[in-house]
Amino acid sequence: MNQAELQRALEASVSVAREAGALIRRNLRSAKTVKSATSHDIKLELDVRCQQLIERRLRRVFREIPLLGEEGDHSGRDAALRWVVDPIDGTVNFAYGIPHACVSIALQERAGQSGRPDRLARPAGQPAYATLLGVVYDPFQDELWTALRGGRALLNGRPVRVSTRATLAEAIVSIGFAKSRSNLERALPYFIWLARRVRKIRMLGSAALGLTYVATGRLDAYIERGISLWDIAAGGLILECAGGVFWHEPTGRRLRYRMIASNGRLHKFLPVPK
Repeated sequence: MNQAELQRALEASVSVAREAGALIRRNLRSAKTVKSATSHDIKLELDVRCQQLIERRLRRVFREIPLLGEEGDHSGRDAALRWVVDPIDGTVNFAYGIPHACVSIALQERAGQSGRPDRLARPAGQPAYATLLGVVYDPFQDELWTALRGGRALLNGRPVRVSTRATLAEAIVSIGFAKSRSNLERALPYFIWLARRVRKIRMLGSAALGLTYVATGRLDAYIERGISLWDIAAGGLILECAGGVFWHEPTGRRLRYRMIASNGRLHKFLPVPK
């Protein structure tokens, strides 16, 4: 994909993120139709509707590029180029009327297509991908983060940078817990270790916004021990383009990762979540 096509992809992503975001915003106080629910998660009919909207709009511009999303994989797992989409990141927040959720859209290229290095770790035997662009839109704050690989991270068109805080004692760190009981029990000791060392811990409920908040300097680090590709693809690139460090490795489950995102200065103080 050349630079002109990449710019066109960014413009299409921004447009559809705003359109999907407007739909989400209009429905914040409306009754929600639950598609499925577990003890720690909710999927809404609106999740599916938003992903379908995003896919339709993107296909108008790039008909040949498939989409890999939280609400369905449309042949995007091993494609040369693929959209990676979370139509509502922070669905539980949204379902409960908490206005902290976003639309996340990334465009990825399989390694070897244009000589770009592998920037997203993957399990053995699966293709490696580099994220070319990232768009995260918070419709409740009207905040739009964008980035193109090799460029600067922007918030509503203005460059952003990570914080300069260099000690855990002055840091605000976000942490998320994976949903299974075993993962939760393994994460609690890490939470206690962290709580004794940092200024504050926050659990915000949207991975994409967690990453962009680190990119913007609102948070200093964000840690997850089980997170999906569509939660981190766009925000991870935005963080890197803002000068941060985005470490991640596969957990062994397809498209699942453990992750430490930081301003870079704090990275050496944060142990890997096991």
